Amino acid sequence: MSVIQVNDLTFGYDGSHHTIFDHVSFQLDTNWKLGFTGRNGRGKTTFLRLLLGQLEYRGSIVSGTAFSYFPYQAADPKALAVEVAEGICPEYEYWRLVREMNALELPEQLLYQSYETLSGGEKTKLQLAVLFSRENNFLLIDEPTNHLDMAGREKLSRYLSGKKGFILVSHDRAFLDGCVDHILSINKTNIEVQRGNFSSWYENKRRQDAFEMAENERLKKEIGRLEQTARQKAQWSDRVEDTKIGSGAFDRGYIGHKSAKMMARSKAIEKRQQAAVEEKSALLKNIERSDSLKLFQTPFHLRRMVSLKDVTVAFDGRRVCENISFTIDQGDRIALEGPNGSGKSSLIRLILGQQIPHTGEVWLGNGLKISYVPQDTSGLKGKLADLARESGIAQSLFLALLAKLDVSKEQMDRDMAQLSEGQKKKVLLARSLCQNVHLHIWDEPMNYIDVISRMQLEDLLLEYKPTILFVEHDRIFCEHVATKVVRLS
Repeated sequence: MSVIQVNDLTFGYDGSHHTIFDHVSFQLDTNWKLGFTGRNGRGKTTFLRLLLGQLEYRGSIVSGTAFSYFPYQAADPKALAVEVAEGICPEYEYWRLVREMNALELPEQLLYQSYETLSGGEKTKLQLAVLFSRENNFLLIDEPTNHLDMAGREKLSRYLSGKKGFILVSHDRAFLDGCVDHILSINKTNIEVQRGNFSSWYENKRRQDAFEMAENERLKKEIGRLEQTARQKAQWSDRVEDTKIGSGAFDRGYIGHKSAKMMARSKAIEKRQQAAVEEKSALLKNIERSDSLKLFQTPFHLRRMVSLKDVTVAFDGRRVCENISFTIDQGDRIALEGPNGSGKSSLIRLILGQQIPHTGEVWLGNGLKISYVPQDTSGLKGKLADLARESGIAQSLFLALLAKLDVSKEQMDRDMAQLSEGQKKKVLLARSLCQNVHLHIWDEPMNYIDVISRMQLEDLLLEYKPTILFVEHDRIFCEHVATKVVRLS
């Protein structure tokens, strides 16, 4: 067992006015199974790069262990998978690699296929098998679930639960709960480490937030009461002091003493008030902004929007899916589920009107307007204002939604190509929410989206009940949102 000691860490990117880490210190145990969480843009991937020594920083990171990072970018995707494995870890032992592959349910013969022919999930599992086949190695695993379906995530979670010595960045709550024993969270003003899984961490955070909000309200009332009392005491002191002026029989010394006593009480109240203000200022710093979102819907003139009957999709003679039938009615929130390669994206493309070889009937209501959020964000570039104008949406509303999803003003001013994957996905979702449509179709919308934003979007869909067809592998999101499930085998 060894530790990773972070002391007085300070870091910010050149040209940015924002410091990502500001004099933070904490300690990690290399035997932990550590879940790493925080809102998009807070610095999770940056911290992993700091551990790898890829960025310059102030402070110190002391560790007696070697780090390995996932995902790995293959130098030659056309090479055999076994050659890519050698590139990841030149000193790997074949038998150890095959042992890990078996645990991940990957066949050994996969090693002798071209790497580029592997599915995204197979590439993920192969890379992790290589990394875990090394000894005395601490893994930095950055969002491994993005190419895995629901069943694949459950298998990987079980696999990781039997390992130790890693930091896992993931926004999938069920996935984290299944395989971590500590949580490292990047909050608004600090970094903290807690024992437990994501659910226990979130419950602790919820209780702490509720306590701080109650304390904040109590102190606000106390400060207001003290301000009023201080003003009254000061006024009374002034009135008593004024009685010393004029003629008549009275004890000026007594009046002066009484006035001074009242003034002293006023000063004491001011001190109590200042202490309450300082106590109040220590609260609410890490409460996440999760303002409710708004959705603008356009009612459709028909109850039924879409109907698929006995649809079969085939490419080059291979059937992707067959005999699929379902309908989309107003108010439906349909989760389209199935393993990777079962035809989910093909059915979406058919509904969007794209030309795909198929048999069966695809019917769309006349005049149906659809908003589509794709998996791929690579086409985003340019300014947000230009995207709003091209999409025919109100720029002010678009930017307000992004702010509620924790996209900062500084990030909004950047070229979209420079945003993180999570921020790009928020751009696509915010645009969809602003569009004047009847039906939303979202293809894996939660990829890269932080947990707080996922919860905001869940609340939005439950409150406004839009008609939506979505593909998503986050089990908890699907359970909370879907009114119907269409499962493809």
